[in-house]
Amino acid sequence: MKDKEKIAVFVDADNAPAKKIDKVFFELARYGVVNIRKAYGNWTNPNLKPWKDILNEFAIQPIQQFDFTKGKNATDMALVIDVMDVLYTKDVDVICLVSSDCDFTPLVTRSLADGKVVIGFGERKAPLAFVNSCSSFLYLDEDSEKAPPVKKQTKNIKCDTKLVGFLRQAIEAVEEDDGWAPLALIGSHISNHTSFDQRNYGFKKLSDLFQAIDLFEIKTMSGTILWVRDKKKAKRLNKSGQRKKQISVPA
Repeated sequence: MKDKEKIAVFVDADNAPAKKIDKVFFELARYGVVNIRKAYGNWTNPNLKPWKDILNEFAIQPIQQFDFTKGKNATDMALVIDVMDVLYTKDVDVICLVSSDCDFTPLVTRSLADGKVVIGFGERKAPLAFVNSCSSFLYLDEDSEKAPPVKKQTKNIKCDTKLVGFLRQAIEAVEEDDGWAPLALIGSHISNHTSFDQRNYGFKKLSDLFQAIDLFEIKTMSGTILWVRDKKKAKRLNKSGQRKKQISVPA
């Protein structure tokens, strides 16, 4: 039996909501066991009281970092140094970064180059480069349970050309000749190449997102296996098939 993945969590307490830390650890439980838990900040700052109140509850080690210079974030530097130390001296499989403001992209790429999985958590204000560089990134300022009903979301999501284009590319990467692609392979392709997560759009499952957009065909095979096809591509294939059939009919 394979040992569970070892996870190291680094929290930028200055730029992350304390009330969502349970969501972070709940998600990480899917990956393995959290062996290292550290939160960085100036703990003399009253703004960090929400974090101070839960440190013991979640067995998080507070790392004190004074604000030596106004306008400069020494906390981020301390966090980066500790992550690099862990990469070199500890046996960990997953690096988790909890932050919203600082762009930790170079740190993420360095960790990925070391063969680590990098999971990010933050609010919508997190730098896009940081979000996209992570193996997976979940927004903490949106809960799928509190998201608007799917019907109300559909119109806005269908207008999200970037999202629709992304999903079409994912299907194209693993589709068969008839345009159909197994949902499981689509999900694997997405997780291996991007930090995309359907829960950031308010959907628990990837299949729910495809159904809500209504630009894709979905079918079930063998009772449980889901397949997806782009409706636009299906039309092109049908027209192509009709033309071939007409050409083959003797005059």
